Amino acid sequence: MDRAWLRRALSTDLAIDLGTANTVVFARGEGIVINEPSIVAMRRADHSVIAVGREAKAMLGRTPGNILAVRPLKDGVIADVEVTEKMLGYFIKNLQGARALFRPRVVIGVPSSITQVERRAVRDSVMHAGARQVYLIHAPVAAALGAGLPIQEPGGNVIVDIGGGTTEVAVISLAGVVYGNAVRGAGDAMDEKIVEHLRKHHNLLIGELRAEEVKIALASAWPVGERRTMEVNGRDLGAGLPKTVTITDEEIREALGESVTRIIETIRTCLEQTLPELAADIVDKGIVLTGGGALLRGLDLRLHHETQLPVRVADDPLVCGALGVGKILEEIDLWKKVATPI
Repeated sequence: MDRAWLRRALSTDLAIDLGTANTVVFARGEGIVINEPSIVAMRRADHSVIAVGREAKAMLGRTPGNILAVRPLKDGVIADVEVTEKMLGYFIKNLQGARALFRPRVVIGVPSSITQVERRAVRDSVMHAGARQVYLIHAPVAAALGAGLPIQEPGGNVIVDIGGGTTEVAVISLAGVVYGNAVRGAGDAMDEKIVEHLRKHHNLLIGELRAEEVKIALASAWPVGERRTMEVNGRDLGAGLPKTVTITDEEIREALGESVTRIIETIRTCLEQTLPELAADIVDKGIVLTGGGALLRGLDLRLHHETQLPVRVADDPLVCGALGVGKILEEIDLWKKVATPI
């Protein structure tokens, strides 16, 4: 019997979009099988895992002293190797189930700005979590594939992937990054700006989960539609008691102004460094937005105003990275072109 065939039958090769905010897993032949927050809840005494993903996220800011709720990734890279291994091991073990006779091969998306030390940290974490072999692919390439861009052709494609920890801008041609730039700080930085704004202007302290809710409900990069308001609960910093304030989309847009400007400046820098022939392609093809930050209201309109280029938000921007690494998993020829073992 063909050993390679037997190995494929008794294991599931996986593609993982390992993000600061969410981890999305694509299984060969099945599609996306996991889409969970990158959070682990553990007992403080022995670091045993209590919950992973959504269940762990619900514990943020609400845990007693004997429980820790941890985000193991920061700014797009691994900040806590041990906890990352626990999280990935939990996902891989649950997916493999009865087919765990052979460990899976794993393709994983990483920031294009990642250092060699950080690459090894990712590789080691995935191997210790249960992988047989690990291949890395630059996250912008994966996002572009997931968005359906023809990146294997000779022609400039601009992808702006706005995640929780990193905004990556890349010009891609012939399945490679011709020029890329990244800003460490994206969706999570916006949450921090909202917390800071409410503390400064309303004397109200809120947690990161509440800040994320405010961002989803009110945040925008450009005036869009009717004026929106929202009641926000938190703790009054003066009296120390629970308090409710009403905020508007306009003040949240102002609070996020610096974060949005950093993204725009990163895109401008990338466009300025682009080769003339590729720049001519970009005039026609424009810019494609992926990642959770692509859902920021009016961001496409603001970018069009700033660059005078066509701008569109990809279909399913939250899972473009996972769909891209999944496509590499399914197409062996593409795998050889863009994913390399380390």
